[in-house]
Amino acid sequence: MFIKTRIAIEKGDTGSFHIQKTRVNDNRLIFYSYILCVGVALVFIVLRLIHLTVVKGSYYALLADNNRIREVVLEAPRGIITDRKGIVVAANTTQDATSVIEGRSESERTYPFSSVTSTILGYVQIADTQDISQDECQRRLQLGDRIGKKGVESLFECVLRGVNGKKLVEFDAQGQYEETIGLVDSAPGEDIQLALDVKLQEKAYQLMQEKKGAIVALKPTTGEVLTLVSAPSYDPSLFAKNSKAAETLLTDPDKPLFDRATEGQYPPGSTFKPFIASAGLEEGVIDETTQIEDHGFLKAGPQTFYNWYYTDYGRTEGFVDIVKSLQRSNDIFYYELGGKLGPVKIKKWAELFGFNAKTGIGLPETEGLIPSDFWKKDTLGERWYLGDSYNLSIGQGYVSVTPLQLAVATSAFAYDKKICKPQLLKTTSSETNCKDVPISDKTYELVRDGMKAACETGGTGWPLFDFKVATPSALFAQSKEEKITQISPIIREKRIEIGCKTGTAESHAESGKPHAWFTVFAPFDKPEIIVTVLVEEGGQGSDVAAPIAKELLQYYFEQYE
Repeated sequence: MFIKTRIAIEKGDTGSFHIQKTRVNDNRLIFYSYILCVGVALVFIVLRLIHLTVVKGSYYALLADNNRIREVVLEAPRGIITDRKGIVVAANTTQDATSVIEGRSESERTYPFSSVTSTILGYVQIADTQDISQDECQRRLQLGDRIGKKGVESLFECVLRGVNGKKLVEFDAQGQYEETIGLVDSAPGEDIQLALDVKLQEKAYQLMQEKKGAIVALKPTTGEVLTLVSAPSYDPSLFAKNSKAAETLLTDPDKPLFDRATEGQYPPGSTFKPFIASAGLEEGVIDETTQIEDHGFLKAGPQTFYNWYYTDYGRTEGFVDIVKSLQRSNDIFYYELGGKLGPVKIKKWAELFGFNAKTGIGLPETEGLIPSDFWKKDTLGERWYLGDSYNLSIGQGYVSVTPLQLAVATSAFAYDKKICKPQLLKTTSSETNCKDVPISDKTYELVRDGMKAACETGGTGWPLFDFKVATPSALFAQSKEEKITQISPIIREKRIEIGCKTGTAESHAESGKPHAWFTVFAPFDKPEIIVTVLVEEGGQGSDVAAPIAKELLQYYFEQYE
């Protein structure tokens, strides 16, 4: 309420003046003020309406359309991966674009065999800025795309990657799908077929449960990788879903992300002896008539080097030739042979068999180490001693190999003096990359004879003596009338000759247990498969690794009979 003050001046009796103030209400002021406020408000509303509808009308109409119509990226499915028999080992599930709110329909990678195949397949993960900036594929990565991070998924990334599509989708005010306005289909990546036998892989994985180590199985005539297991393994879906559980794999002391088959470096122990034998024969240091007497031990300066048989049982083996040296894995024979060869010649022949170099499989791998006198002086600042040659000749000391390297080298005695580059994709013999190892037919036959004897009575590979596999057949029981009345399956056993070599290598681990090795090829005359087993800190090769190889071979031959 507005108040108006009225002032009156009056003259008193004494002639002085008096001022009299009187407050009165003026309703007209209230009315005028109200009219003014309403007028200003109306002017503001009109101007704002003109601004929204005329000046910015097209802009806000576009925003409304964008809230109603969205462009959804359709992530391209990666190529499907199958094993050699066509069994799917990596596939996709695609999110329905009608349920998408964030503008992307993802194609999730699925692995039906999970941890069984993660060593060879690897996993996928959302590409980071470095992946995008360093992308060399023709189909370029986009923000939010997934990329292969390990294994086959990474190696064949450019083949497996597809081309994203787009979809214009209309949603209502509540964000619910109404209709599809436009569509550009995504193009899936190319499918690939691996040399992998996933059922054999599954069996190998089961055999390595609760163990650390690796199993490699190859086809010697093509180099195809039938099995590549590293234990322990991991669940690749943890990475595809960006699960926090995946972070624990990085700090797990058992190192499940570490591929022991291609990156693990271990002293090979006595599995190295066939290659030392070949070097001795080719260099003319020994021949098939050479015999070395086993006294149980020998000395090199202040050091004493023992034969395992003398250490374990206090017995010697008399005179030993090249075949018996492999059959019995006699250390004394190889101490003497290694001392005569020396590190330079040992290194030369080891490298001809593929050691001290990557195999070229395409997966991350290490070269291993074949030491030399120069290496020791340059690395350790020490000279090479005779005892170093003794250790090297039995696969101990500074030498290290990967399980894959040993499997590839073993193929030289399985496939006519040839070693083939490991092949991850299914292939044929005409497409392989193989090379000859320059050993004579005589050397080839002598070493093979020794490896055959190693898995026969008297050898060190006792679990595979008289190796047999079950083969199903049918027994037709006939009645007196000579008519078939019943067909019932029976199991018959088939003997398969093999060539093998056991190995037990000092690990210098806290457990004090050695690494257990076993490498084998079968059948002996026309080998179809090579199996190499390593069990970290497992114990004796014949006790631990050989039974694993036996079970895997039995599964293989019973599957393919």
